[in-house]
Amino acid sequence: MEITTESDSNHNDLENKSTLDLLKGINSEDLTVPISVGKCIPQIEKVVDAVFEKLNKGGRLFYIGSGTSGRLGIVDASECPPTFGVPHGVVIGIIAGGDAAIRKAVEHAEDDTQQGWKDLLIHGISTDDFVIGISASGKTPYVVGALEKCRENQVQCGAVSCNSNSIMGHIADFAIDCPVGPEFITGSTRMKSGTAQKLILNMITTSVMIKLGRVKGNKMVDMQLSNNKLIDRGSRMIMEKSGLSKDEAQQLLLKHGSVREALRFLGME
Repeated sequence: MEITTESDSNHNDLENKSTLDLLKGINSEDLTVPISVGKCIPQIEKVVDAVFEKLNKGGRLFYIGSGTSGRLGIVDASECPPTFGVPHGVVIGIIAGGDAAIRKAVEHAEDDTQQGWKDLLIHGISTDDFVIGISASGKTPYVVGALEKCRENQVQCGAVSCNSNSIMGHIADFAIDCPVGPEFITGSTRMKSGTAQKLILNMITTSVMIKLGRVKGNKMVDMQLSNNKLIDRGSRMIMEKSGLSKDEAQQLLLKHGSVREALRFLGME
């Protein structure tokens, strides 16, 4: 299997380049990422539909990965409750090495082929749930081992990698293999690969949440009112829909706790 994520950079003598040349070089590589992701849309579509089926029946979505990939899963999972108003625990991010690894790399955590499944068992993983393994190389032992156990236990799973014909992709029920080519710094998959993975995870959860009815029109009507910016945004949504003044809209929003509930009270939901 060709590991393009480890292939030599198209750029050399980086230490001798000016700041401007470095930035232009990084940007030139970054510009290729959305094109690569676009080619994977048919694969992403299948994952979205499968995840939606599970969540629509009360199941959960798990992301599991190590290093940058694990952190990206945690970021995407953590943003679902405030953005879409779903309970914590509907989308869960798991990283090799546990929560300590979010901030600091845990030595050899990604090399344990058994721990990924153990970490899923802590959350009571079942056939009602869907697991997405994330790994730039597509061969991280922690993730591969978890997906193998998912298949053994009839837990539906997907894989997001940045190499063609990845090992994970051959194990999972649904493969999203999105090769982005060599990194600007050889092997530094926190760069283009990380960007591709974040785009894909955003696409999955955003599409699933829309299909679950968590967006109305193009508005986050179930968002949590966790700061003044979001209260102001919610008030404007109600103003646009109802014609109420800003003060009236804000009072109604705070009374009912969400844009959806405020609009429902007005008979406009």
